[in-house]
Amino acid sequence: MLGEYRIEGRGAAEISASIERGIGAGALRPGAPLPPLRALAAELAVNANTVAAAYRMLRERGVVETAGRRGTRVRARPATAPREQIRVAVPPGARDLSTGNPDPALLPPLADALAAAAARHAVRPVLYGDEGIAPELARLARADFDADGVPPGPVAVTSGSLDAIERALTAHLRPGDAVAVEDPAWGSLLDLVPALGLRPVPVEVDDEGPLPERAAAALASGARALVVTSRAQNPTGAALTPERAAELRAVLARHPEVLLVEDDHGHAIVDLPFQPLAGAARHWLAVRSAAKAYGPDLRLAVLTGDRVTVDRVEGRQRLGPGWVSRLLQDTVAHLRAGGALDPAAVARAYGERREALLAALARRGVKATGRSGMNVWLPVPDETSAVTQLLRTGWAAAPGARFRLASPPGIRLTVSPLAADEVEPLADAVAAAVRPAPGRRYV
Repeated sequence: MLGEYRIEGRGAAEISASIERGIGAGALRPGAPLPPLRALAAELAVNANTVAAAYRMLRERGVVETAGRRGTRVRARPATAPREQIRVAVPPGARDLSTGNPDPALLPPLADALAAAAARHAVRPVLYGDEGIAPELARLARADFDADGVPPGPVAVTSGSLDAIERALTAHLRPGDAVAVEDPAWGSLLDLVPALGLRPVPVEVDDEGPLPERAAAALASGARALVVTSRAQNPTGAALTPERAAELRAVLARHPEVLLVEDDHGHAIVDLPFQPLAGAARHWLAVRSAAKAYGPDLRLAVLTGDRVTVDRVEGRQRLGPGWVSRLLQDTVAHLRAGGALDPAAVARAYGERREALLAALARRGVKATGRSGMNVWLPVPDETSAVTQLLRTGWAAAPGARFRLASPPGIRLTVSPLAADEVEPLADAVAAAVRPAPGRRYV
């Protein structure tokens, strides 16, 4: 039934384990169809409900996916093969523009803030049963949300944006549900969705964010959640305009039961205004990470949303880690209240590097996007060829496969480490790497 591989087992756990062994051994390849329920049940001499339970277990672990008449198939990228593994080996001496990291020179020093947090801890240590969010951090976060027109709601804190998104999705959705995601999109999100047993539905993106007609089609097809990056979209640099935000709010208004998640990881590093979608859906979450502005090791994100969603996120957190370290919370609050970061200066620094590269590429006839943030996205005919040729000239780019579902090939360049005198040489290298190979004449 499946070539040389024979699925075995009498119970659901045994059958699912047998299938996972086949996948791990390479006998069941990504995209391979599994037998229909009744056919496999007849072969194993078990009840069809037993096979259905085995398939359900595999879906919940992100190993397989069910797609209507196409049946159940091995996921194209199993949850054990994260997209972060799609990377290039950067040779010594090459400039690495593939990581997506902020510029360390633009991150504020942490020593004073950490010392202040430790001093507060010495006076009043946090103990079991204390509030989950530091009052000062909650006050600052709520003030920022209010200034950006985000509707009123309780404020909470999680260990980064992905943590918040995971808790929100698992609080509202069930394995097998569909989630509308941007395409291209943050690779970690594209890994998370199927790992939760959910099905990602791609929504095409342009410079102004998700295309409303694509989002409408995804929600009309049954997607129960929509995840949107408000600005500094990774990898394309897209940012919502007021007009695009209004169109998306109109789409969401036709599907009030959909969960909306807004990931504003560009907060404090982007000078374009935030365009909130919250309020168009009954259940919503707006998340802001500290990673890009204050440092990736500050594993902290503040969030707000409707009371039901925030309560569920906090409830699931209490059942796991319990809370986010108040030492970290106090550190971030100290940094924010003390003006350790100049958001306008940071946004200007990234903007100048990004715009300089885009202009240099345009002069060479190379189309690229990057409206905000620290990344530039280049559509290319062949990712492998473009990445390889760039490596040969001393530049490392991120392969677009890390970020794509159904969108065309591309590469991502992070401008954070880019110096002014490197822009023109990089643009020359990119132009050569993406230029079609000259035709050959045979005589």
